[in-house]
Amino acid sequence: MTKWLQSGRRRDMCVLLAGADGGELRGQQLKSRLESQYDDHLEPKAFYGSLSALVDAGFVEKRTAGIHDVYTLTDGGERRLREHYEWVRECLHRDGSAQ
Repeated sequence: MTKWLQSGRRRDMCVLLAGADGGELRGQQLKSRLESQYDDHLEPKAFYGSLSALVDAGFVEKRTAGIHDVYTLTDGGERRLREHYEWVRECLHRDGSAQ
């Protein structure tokens, strides 16, 4: 398992990007959605550090649109997210009790 999957925050960022309309979100939109899910404030430095790590690893792409940075999941990021989803699904269904 690659290091990015060991961080729940990074996984959740990728999940939100994968489910975004148009497949992209501005940084602040992504932060707001994650804070809403966690019902907690995220420090900008920690949030953007996690996002930068995903960009540096090649799982998320960053581009500038006007004055905003916009983020999308790369093919590699989507592949890793789907692999993680399959692992979770297998674990939940291993004993046959999860639906």
